[in-house]
Amino acid sequence: MHIYGFDHIVLCVRSVEATLEFYQRVLGMEAREERPGKWSLHFGSNKISVQDAGTRPGLAEKTVPGSGNFCVLTDLPMDNVIARLRSNAVQIVEGPVEKAGAVGKLMSVYFRDPDGNLVEVSNRIA
Repeated sequence: MHIYGFDHIVLCVRSVEATLEFYQRVLGMEAREERPGKWSLHFGSNKISVQDAGTRPGLAEKTVPGSGNFCVLTDLPMDNVIARLRSNAVQIVEGPVEKAGAVGKLMSVYFRDPDGNLVEVSNRIA
């Protein structure tokens, strides 16, 4: 078997509406209703499915809000990323700091979404 990438991740959330608003406003992601009541956030060729904690299917019954931890990449300069977070009253919990990414070094900032999921926004370092 050859695994070559992610199709999507799923975040379990307390409020789908608050989550969609946060990721659209702060990171510019696009919210889409895939089917009635089932929402996701899209950016580039990637997707975050948003699962309401009150309606978790049996398969995901042990998934809880705030247990996510993921990294997204941007080409927006880090100073601009920080300014955008601050202008949206998002508290940076760490960074900017150099980290090891999947294919090389990253310059990253970390913050939490409304459910407490840890979000890392990074620039690749050449």
